[in-house]
Amino acid sequence: MSNSKQNITILAEIAVFAALSMLLALIPLDIGASFGINLGQVALTIFAIRRGAKPALLAGFIWGLLYFVIGKVWFLTLFQVLLEYPVAFTLAGLAGVYSKPIKAALNGSGNLNKALLIGTLWGIIPRYLIHFIAGFLFWGQYAQWGMGPVLFSAVANGTDAILTAVAVYLAIRLITLPNSKTTQNLLIP
Repeated sequence: MSNSKQNITILAEIAVFAALSMLLALIPLDIGASFGINLGQVALTIFAIRRGAKPALLAGFIWGLLYFVIGKVWFLTLFQVLLEYPVAFTLAGLAGVYSKPIKAALNGSGNLNKALLIGTLWGIIPRYLIHFIAGFLFWGQYAQWGMGPVLFSAVANGTDAILTAVAVYLAIRLITLPNSKTTQNLLIP
């Protein structure tokens, strides 16, 4: 494939996976008032494995902007809303940093479970670290259960991060089962 056709293909995939991430994020998987699983991270992580960090960072940025387009932002201040949407969701694309080791493990060179876990965490930890920081800086006054702002943000965002990481890891592990045609089609361009 020529370089310009490949670039167009990658740009199209960025748009598709950003939109798919937004669509999956709309599936309500809230647990109580403060916890939830964001399935959009599954699609973005699949794309990050498929194309690497740079395209995944752009897809994450677009995913974050789509929250504004559909009116699903929680707005307190301009800095808060920029931090929690474009910045946090862009950082979710860092799962692509571990794309090559995951692909190598898929080809039998390395531990696939370990590679998928590390790749998943590369996308989850930076994103939820931003949400944690925003949580105590901007949302601290809404802390529940008598907790201080930092502790509440750590509990709420840490729980979301763990639940989302488990969902991402399990979903991607399912599509990487041995002899799966899905693996070839989704993870390897």
